[in-house]
Amino acid sequence: MSNPFSVSEQSRIIEMAWEDRTPFEAIKMHYGLSECDVIKFMRSALKPSSFRLWRKRVSGRKTKHVQRRQTSVARAYCPTQYKHR
Repeated sequence: MSNPFSVSEQSRIIEMAWEDRTPFEAIKMHYGLSECDVIKFMRSALKPSSFRLWRKRVSGRKTKHVQRRQTSVARAYCPTQYKHR
């Protein structure tokens, strides 16, 4: 898979993929990567052990898919989770 993203974009995609409340649909909207593409991207960007930890974490997680989320969850992230840049 060729990688057309800058280093900062790659970092942001990885960050979004690790976040519990950021759905795959948000990554698709911002970067054009489907869930399958995100998995391929993460496999190539992470060490094998980190990739396995990530897959274990996101597999079956309801918050990673908009359609499976509770309707009360209307945002993708907590406003306090980012460091001031």
